[in-house]
Amino acid sequence: MENTKKQLSPEQREGLLKALKIRFEKNMNRHTDLEWADVQVKLEAHTEKLWPLHEMELTGGEPDVVGRDTMTGEFIFYDCSAESPKGRRSICYDHEALESRKEHKPKDSAIHMAADMGIELLTEEQYRELQKLGNFDTKTSSWLKTPVEIRKLGGAIFADYRYGNVFVYHNGADSYYAARGFRGSLRV
Repeated sequence: MENTKKQLSPEQREGLLKALKIRFEKNMNRHTDLEWADVQVKLEAHTEKLWPLHEMELTGGEPDVVGRDTMTGEFIFYDCSAESPKGRRSICYDHEALESRKEHKPKDSAIHMAADMGIELLTEEQYRELQKLGNFDTKTSSWLKTPVEIRKLGGAIFADYRYGNVFVYHNGADSYYAARGFRGSLRV
């Protein structure tokens, strides 16, 4: 997705970088072998990635670095808010599910919002990796990127953390709840 019209003002850029740095330094357990200076250099070299990070931040995702791809050198950001991001709740899974609802349609879908923001939904594997870094979604749940086979049958998957475990469930893709949103990832 091209974000050519989605530019941050200098003030927004400065505020975002400051927030990301503070979060990075406060949560070193998420990225023990990484240095903020390296992340900032990468962000400044790929300013087109600032818009998606800004959108993650605006919707309550609290994006943070959770690793680095050793093959590509890209830093990997996930939404690390304690609960599913507030600005992304009460949405169904995808556009097809949204369109299939005859009444009480939600305002949007997780897949559409993520695409518009320039991020990807977490997969089940990524969600389980995130949970190794802390306890997330102890009161909420998050839609996950759903395997095609499940989606073809009308379903979608979501997960949460309860009783010391990650639980992955299924629901109709057209369902939506006030306590269910989605978490995203971004590579820089």
